Amino acid sequence: MTPDPAHAPQPQPSQPPPPPGEQARLALEKKRERYVWYYLAYFLFGIHIVAFVMIYAVLSTK
Repeated sequence: MTPDPAHAPQPQPSQPPPPPGEQARLALEKKRERYVWYYLAYFLFGIHIVAFVMIYAVLSTK
């Protein structure tokens, strides 16, 4: 069976690389986004620790 040339994958036109200032801005944006995810993870982890301590405190009272 021969492949249909109409459905053959077409080569994607290559886009020119962004200017150096744009590359630096994109790199900084990516770094800041990663820090936001880290802060969110630490915040959620901390909330769970506080919740477990509060649950323990309530359950251990007599």
